[in-house]
Amino acid sequence: MKVLVAGGGGREHAIIKSLKKNERITQLYAAPGNGGIGCDALCVSIKAVDIPAMTDFVIKNSIDYVVVAPDDPLAIGMVDALEEKGVRCFGPKKAAAKIESSKVFSKNLMKKYNIPTAACEVFSDSQKAVLYLKSENISFPVVIKADGLALGKGVIIASDLAEALAATNEIMCEKKFGDSGSQIVIEEFLSGPEVTVLSFTDGKTIVPMISSMDHKRVFDGNKGLNTGGMGVIAPNPHYTKEIAAVCEKNIFLPTVRALQEEGCPFKGCLYFGLMLTEKGPMVIEYNCRFGDPETQAILPLLETDLLEIMEAVTNGKLDGIDIRWKNESCACVVLASGGYPEIYKTGFKIGGLNEKGGIEDNSVIVYHAGTEFKDGQFLTKGGRVLCVSAAAAAMDAALEKVYKAAGAINFDGAHYRKDIGKY
Repeated sequence: MKVLVAGGGGREHAIIKSLKKNERITQLYAAPGNGGIGCDALCVSIKAVDIPAMTDFVIKNSIDYVVVAPDDPLAIGMVDALEEKGVRCFGPKKAAAKIESSKVFSKNLMKKYNIPTAACEVFSDSQKAVLYLKSENISFPVVIKADGLALGKGVIIASDLAEALAATNEIMCEKKFGDSGSQIVIEEFLSGPEVTVLSFTDGKTIVPMISSMDHKRVFDGNKGLNTGGMGVIAPNPHYTKEIAAVCEKNIFLPTVRALQEEGCPFKGCLYFGLMLTEKGPMVIEYNCRFGDPETQAILPLLETDLLEIMEAVTNGKLDGIDIRWKNESCACVVLASGGYPEIYKTGFKIGGLNEKGGIEDNSVIVYHAGTEFKDGQFLTKGGRVLCVSAAAAAMDAALEKVYKAAGAINFDGAHYRKDIGKY
């Protein structure tokens, strides 16, 4: 069986390493992949958003199954295009992926189907947004979100009117995020512990994965700019069985049913970004795919074969799969380039890795995110360069292993948070 994973980051490396355990797979491909992924799959130089080239390659090489992992190709309809050619895929179609690609769509969906979330207003006119921000209806801080995809950076928490006006101008007028900022959502600021819950769903059945806690800010103490994620622990210590039951009843199942009702059933990995407020769990955001770096902390805990689960999702038979997890904890720390998430340089040699892109301690997994392999050497090629993950019976032990491994890896400008799991 030939399987291709579209994408080239740490999330895709984690998916590939899990799929590699399945003996039915005779050839794993990644498009475009990266330096470390090349040790586990055959990398093909096709951009993840290049639907014509991807479709052509899949057909010509008789690929049996495609996992579309990143948000951009899902949002533009890669699954639709491949399925039209008779190729089985894991991932939602374009209409369902809109739950992430449009904040306006997702907020309207939650409002229509009474799914708990922050109160909000939507604006397509910057002047009307400014008038609203200056009105008596607003209390600060306030959250301003670009409608479309923005590499995980299109959400700004404005502590006062000046910050809110600046954010609105950047998004809507200066087009910091391009067309993604044609509309904005202005919503109330919620407080409480944040929880991420990824879930498998075939459009009818939904099976939540182990919860996780992401760390978005670039520096220790949750300071600095938002990033795509600097580290994760799983499970999330704030997410109890009681809270999980409430989320399943009030958020998870209603969301799946709402998408069915709207005529766009969701098949794939549905990501719930939650806030545990005093009024109960509320949805901060949806994603239409595996989170990054959440996936790098969750898949190491999965016991059931990943391909078996994915095929059950594709075939609409998820209710027939017994998904099992290790009774362990997992931690992931991201090593980033100097200057990330703003301007950074690449092309630096990475020290501390073996020829397979990992380290000698087999209990630690090194997932490659922004790397390339050139002239026998792994080099940096992105903002988030490596994700170091380790599982153990207790979280303290997992963190100890992760930080010991992270400290042994080096490249010019490398930095990582030293307080993952504490916030």
